[in-house]
Amino acid sequence: MGHSQAVAVTNMIETERLFMRRFTPDDLPWLVANRAPVAVNRYLGGIERQNAEALAVRLQFYIECYEKFGVGMCAMGLKETGELIGSSGLQPLEDTGEIEVGYNLAEEYWGKGIGTECAMAWLRYGFETMGLERIVAVAHPDNTGSWRIMEKCGMSYQRTEQHYGQDCVFYSVERKVFEDLRRNGQA
Repeated sequence: MGHSQAVAVTNMIETERLFMRRFTPDDLPWLVANRAPVAVNRYLGGIERQNAEALAVRLQFYIECYEKFGVGMCAMGLKETGELIGSSGLQPLEDTGEIEVGYNLAEEYWGKGIGTECAMAWLRYGFETMGLERIVAVAHPDNTGSWRIMEKCGMSYQRTEQHYGQDCVFYSVERKVFEDLRRNGQA
């Protein structure tokens, strides 16, 4: 089945423009192609962390997250066309005990509000459906686009620390802060 058509997997969540569905092992070729461009992989540890072998291991981690936690990184696509354009979701942040919101998009979809739309949907899911008290996010220090998304979602910078083999800015938001922002129409 081509990835330009909807896959027969239940969507975990949907937004006005997007669907997020569980990855399947069949998504590996798409995932490799999606993360191949330097513009995309430079903030994800570079091509050495985004090659087919490394991504096969990462994809298995995403799939195992669904079993262990009921949530994980998902394939993300446009509802209008069914085209996959990136990935997003909630997953454990390495061995920290924290749950992180993550997202990445094909470069042609940057600057269109899609990152904020998917991150907000996952934060709502994490707080409202999963009952989480805090959600974190990390990004490469040079990835200011990702910082802006975190800040638009009500997340606050905490510190810079090592994650995924590189320095990362570390942001977080507490449930109460997010709920207050939502009540005030800011999130």
